[in-house]
Amino acid sequence: MISSPPDRNASGASWVFLAFLVLTTCFLGGCAGTSSQYHSVAYQPASLSDLTVKVSLNLQMVYVMEGDRCLMVTPTCVGKPGYPTPQGQFKVTSKNPTKRSETYGYWVNGKTWPGPATASPGPDWSFVNDPTTPYWVEIRPGKSSEPPGPGWSYIGYPMAYWVEFAPGFGFHEGPIWPYPRSHGCLHLHETASAKFFELVQIGTPVEIAATQPEDALYGRAAKRPTDYADPDPPPLLMISPEFFQKPRENQLLPVPPS
Repeated sequence: MISSPPDRNASGASWVFLAFLVLTTCFLGGCAGTSSQYHSVAYQPASLSDLTVKVSLNLQMVYVMEGDRCLMVTPTCVGKPGYPTPQGQFKVTSKNPTKRSETYGYWVNGKTWPGPATASPGPDWSFVNDPTTPYWVEIRPGKSSEPPGPGWSYIGYPMAYWVEFAPGFGFHEGPIWPYPRSHGCLHLHETASAKFFELVQIGTPVEIAATQPEDALYGRAAKRPTDYADPDPPPLLMISPEFFQKPRENQLLPVPPS
């Protein structure tokens, strides 16, 4: 690691510029973590006021129900030991498609290092292909309560399509591990997050229990994604607003027959 890089104010516009290039490359050429092998299905409700969300912790499954009609079955990842997902009766209290974590994320160094793309200063540095002056910026993963030192700025980990049901707890886009691994929130696959966000409304009931009657009817036969261990997108994209502009599946199919 270079001990004393020259002082230079990091350019937010440049970060967005490179993030746009990275995003374009992902869309046109494909990125690690593509979900092309997994897709979720969700149906239009007859009435948004009659919806209920049920969560089975043991099976790690989410059901969006309209009466006895199942509109969506999607796997989730629940809280790991020490960070349990709360059980009980809740209601959706807020929705935010571009939420970021207030606890976990990235620290961005205000000092940058000029140089070509082939001269990386270290493992935590990302190259910004600024058309005027290309440079490197240091981005480290970390907690908001643990800054690496003076001159660093915190940017939370993206939690796209956040749907809160209790203070600090919500559904949001994230990896669907086959075992409990979240910090208490309920992860949704990127092919399910926008559809779920469209379905649920402020006030929609949320029932979370160890098991649900729908487990036997729908949950046990539901397919789970296998891309949970794929790497995150580049850090520059993760800290950019461009992350939330990635196209996601949001189409709801016509109401299924009774």
